[in-house]
Amino acid sequence: MGKLNYDKWSKLELSDDSDIEGHPNVDHASLVRWKQRDIHEKREERKFKIAHYEQELKNNDALYPKLVEITKTVAEGGPSAFSSTVERLKTQPSPDAPAPGQKKYDEMIYDAMMSVREECKAEGLDGKDDKLGEALVAKLEGQKKQLLDRQEYLKQEIVKEKAEQDKKITSDDIHEGFSSSSVNKAVEPAPITSSLSKKPVTKKAATTIETLNAPSTSTANFPRSTTENTAHETEEADDEGEEDEDETLPELTPELLAFSRIKRGNFEESYRFIQEHRSVYVPGADDALLVAAFDAETNGKSDYAKNCVNQALLIQYCEKLGPDGPALFFRRAMQGHKAALAVFSKDVDDTYKHLKGRVEATRDEVASGKEQVQLVASDPSMSFSFSVPDGPPPPNLTLDEELKDLDIEQVREALQTRWDVFQSFPQNLQDALKANSLDKVNKVLGKMEVSDAEEVVRLLSSTGIMDVADGGEVRDMTGKE
Repeated sequence: MGKLNYDKWSKLELSDDSDIEGHPNVDHASLVRWKQRDIHEKREERKFKIAHYEQELKNNDALYPKLVEITKTVAEGGPSAFSSTVERLKTQPSPDAPAPGQKKYDEMIYDAMMSVREECKAEGLDGKDDKLGEALVAKLEGQKKQLLDRQEYLKQEIVKEKAEQDKKITSDDIHEGFSSSSVNKAVEPAPITSSLSKKPVTKKAATTIETLNAPSTSTANFPRSTTENTAHETEEADDEGEEDEDETLPELTPELLAFSRIKRGNFEESYRFIQEHRSVYVPGADDALLVAAFDAETNGKSDYAKNCVNQALLIQYCEKLGPDGPALFFRRAMQGHKAALAVFSKDVDDTYKHLKGRVEATRDEVASGKEQVQLVASDPSMSFSFSVPDGPPPPNLTLDEELKDLDIEQVREALQTRWDVFQSFPQNLQDALKANSLDKVNKVLGKMEVSDAEEVVRLLSSTGIMDVADGGEVRDMTGKE
C-alpha cells in the first residue's frame, strides 16, 4: 500500500492560539489580532512590490528602444544632435506615459540625458572639446547598460517574491470546483443618465456659421474635466441645435450626495464609501458631481464646489486605471505617494479654477444680455482656416499655368479688393486672422455688434480670406441655445 503525500498541507499557514507567546500586561486576544494583521500586511506589501516591479519592467521595455535610437543619433550627429534632442524632449515631449498622471517616457529620457550632460561638465568637457562627442556616446552606452542590468535585477526579484508568495496558501488561491448550488449574481447599478451622456456622432457635410445667444445661468455650459497628461481639455460645446431644447442634466443621487460631502484628502473614507455603495462608481457619476460643483460655485458655496470637483476626479482617475482602478489608486494615495498626490492635487486645483472662471464668465455674459456671432463647424472633423493677404497685388503680376485662362486684370482687381477688405478690419481682428486662430477670431466677433459681426463674416467669405468647407451659411440661433 502506497504512502500518502501530505506535503501540500505544509503550505497552510495555520496556528493555534497557544503558539503565540503572550505578555502578562497584554491580553491574548490583542496579540492574536496583531499577528493576523502582520501576516496580511506582509502579503499586501509583497503583492504591491511585485506589481511595482512588473510595471517598472514594462516602463524600461518602452524606454530602452528610445535610448538606443538617441545613442545612434548622437553617434552620427555629435554634440549638436545631443543638444537638439535634449531641447526637443524639454519643449515638445511625447504625451506617452505608463498611466494617466504618471511621468512621461520622454521626461524620463530627458532626466537621463541631463545626467549625462552633468557628468561631462564635471569632467571638464565642454562644447569646444573634441572628445565631447565620444564622451556623450560612451555615457549613453553606460545608461543603456544600467537599464539592462536593472531589468535583470527586477526579473530576479519578481521570481524571488513570487516564490515567497507561493509558499503559503491564501484566500486568493481558493477556487470553487464543482458545485450544484446556484448564486444570483448581484445586479450592476444603473449608470446616471442625462442628455449630456455620450451620443453617437452623426457627421454632416455642411459647415455652418452660427449666431449664438449669450449663455444662460444653466449649468449645461460646464464641460467634463479630464487630466493626462496634464493639460485639461475642458472646452466642449454643448449646443446641439433645436434638438437639445429640453436638455436634462445629471443629478446627484442620495448616495452621490453623501459621497460629495466627504472632505478632500480623506482617501480612506472615500474608498470605504465606494466599496460599500457601488452605485456611486458608475458611468455619469463624475458628470453629476461636476454639475453639482458648478451649481455650488454659482450659489457662492466655493468649498463645497471644490469638494465636488475633488470627488469627481477621484472617480475619473479610478476609471482610467482599469477594472482594478479603485484599489490601485487608493492604495497609492493612502500610502502617501508624494508624486501621485501632487499630480492629483494640481488637477483638482486646475479643474476648479476653470470651473470658477466659467461661472464668472457666465455671470458677465448674462448681465450683458448680448447676442454674439460665432464661427462654429457643424462637424468636429472640419476646421476653419484663414488666408491673410501679404499685401496688394504686385505691378508685374503673372498667372500660374492653371490660371492662364483668367483675365489678369480681373485677378488683379480681386486681389486688390481682398487686400482693401483686410485693411479695413480693426487691428485686433487683423491680428487674430494672421494668427490663423478660430478661437481668437471668435473672441473678436463676440465683442462686436451682431450686424457688424455678420458683415465681417460675409466679407471674409466673399473675399476668400476665410476658407469654409462646403461654403457654410449664417444661421440665427438666438433663443435656441
